[in-house]
Amino acid sequence: MTVSESPAVSAPGTSQPAAPPLALLLDVDGPVASPVTRDVKPGIILDLVALAAAGIPVIFNTGRSDAFIREQVMEPMIAAGIPAGTVIHAICEKGAVWFSYTSAGPGPIHVDRELAVPAAYGDDIRRLVAEDYAAHMFFDETKRAMVSVEQHINVPSADYLAEQKLFDAEAVELMARHGLGVVRLDHHAPNSDDEVDYRVDPTIISTDIESVRLGKDLGASRAVELLAAQGITPQAWRTVGDSRTDYAMADWLHHNDHPVKHVDVRPADGIPSKPYPVLTAADLGLEDTVIHDDAGGAFLHAWRDALGA
Repeated sequence: MTVSESPAVSAPGTSQPAAPPLALLLDVDGPVASPVTRDVKPGIILDLVALAAAGIPVIFNTGRSDAFIREQVMEPMIAAGIPAGTVIHAICEKGAVWFSYTSAGPGPIHVDRELAVPAAYGDDIRRLVAEDYAAHMFFDETKRAMVSVEQHINVPSADYLAEQKLFDAEAVELMARHGLGVVRLDHHAPNSDDEVDYRVDPTIISTDIESVRLGKDLGASRAVELLAAQGITPQAWRTVGDSRTDYAMADWLHHNDHPVKHVDVRPADGIPSKPYPVLTAADLGLEDTVIHDDAGGAFLHAWRDALGA
């Protein structure tokens, strides 16, 4: 896996190259954090720091909250030694929240309030979980714009997924009671104005309830803007995800004429036909059983080796 050398010119006000050979746009759950334990392996942290130190922009594009990124990613990276002048960007809640951090810690938290789920609906979901679903899942109090409910770590996946279907059905019904239009997978339930403004989005460990305007494509757009504000224009991008919705990162970048390759760390869902290359663990000579953060970590380490970082 070859990587061209980066020019020596640095972006204004930073020690990072203005035209690095790659930029990394990373989903967090799956490729970086284990979907089982929810934490990040020390080896992945070390590779992320080494890549950032080599001038490769590292940007997280996740449905997770800023609190999760600070605790599970930022603090371990700072402890591992982020170089002075290196900026890491974190786009959270699928584009609704974002912040940047350095070796000194986090900068301001930005929230797009127009993309937030109505507070009254969130309050009702909190009550619903507490009264009927607390044995299997918990309400994520750290979200600022989305409403998210997540599987308890000690609950077997099959048990959670069965309960999730019941919860999701009630979440959709509750939308109607609030006069809100909603979509869940192929089920559309418009409001009285025939509009759908919100999405109930199930994953293997959670359900996110969010504005339909949120998504990994919005995160990709914000990523390009954040780097442009630093005077950085990558020569190419690598996007990494574990679900079909993560392809939206690479879709947006390709559509906007940014060279990109996408890494799918859970290809068992099926690899869609795309106009850009899609990589899996098999491209590193690994078995099909290498998925999630094992695959994500392998790619990070391969890119680090290619750069000699």
